[in-house]
Amino acid sequence: MPADDQGLIRRRRRTPVAQALLLLAGIALQAPAQELEPRTYSPNPVGANFFVVGYSRSTGEVLFESTVPLSDIDAEFNAVTVALEHTFGAFGRAANVLVLAPYVWGDVSGNVGEEAESITRSGPGDPRLRLSINLAGGPALTPAEFAHRKPTTTLGASLTVVPPQGQYDSTRLINIGANRWSFKPELGVSYPVGRWYLEGYAGVWLFTDNDAFFGGVHREQDPVGAVQLHASYTFRPRLWFAIDSTWSEGATTRVGGDFDTIGVAWQHAWLPR
Repeated sequence: MPADDQGLIRRRRRTPVAQALLLLAGIALQAPAQELEPRTYSPNPVGANFFVVGYSRSTGEVLFESTVPLSDIDAEFNAVTVALEHTFGAFGRAANVLVLAPYVWGDVSGNVGEEAESITRSGPGDPRLRLSINLAGGPALTPAEFAHRKPTTTLGASLTVVPPQGQYDSTRLINIGANRWSFKPELGVSYPVGRWYLEGYAGVWLFTDNDAFFGGVHREQDPVGAVQLHASYTFRPRLWFAIDSTWSEGATTRVGGDFDTIGVAWQHAWLPR
């Protein structure tokens, strides 16, 4: 847990329920923000455009050590996202830019000692901007050249920027938006095996401070490392299925979460004439 959250809890010992809800919601609200993005570094022809509408549902438990008087902490979050992506050439390599806007709603509930508590939130989340480029195995190709290429292993890099534009109210303990800037540099490998794509990404989230946290607290956040693993199978062009997993470390200590996420997306792609 960040040091400032510990300080907030120390200053509010007379409100144990609020302390507990801060703990459980601070973890659980990160669940829908966990990224599951298969084929981020799979190459596409220059000029390709994508419009995507997606839905995801995350459910799971928030876990605490046995000495903490919290139990049966469960969270359920839903998110609908709309995204636009465009592929272009940069220094002879395939690159793309993505703009994504989410809307999030969900609940966190559990027992604080002998009291049952529940929190519901909904609203627009922080948008996301991502710039990616293939460093190896993904040259910039026209649609005609791309159609005759042989799939090969690719290595890509990206930078994701999350500006503080989501729903936020400093008078509320729990918010959908984070009220701070976030940045994530990442490397990713994509390995084709027949109709399968096997992928692994590794990156780190970096955060600015939130100067308007609940109770007038200045909130800091340490960097959070994140890893994604994906296995996707192509049934036919533009129709594929993926199994995904993500893992992160650095957000909290002595506490954690165990979440399952399922999602579905519809994508429309088009090329310039």
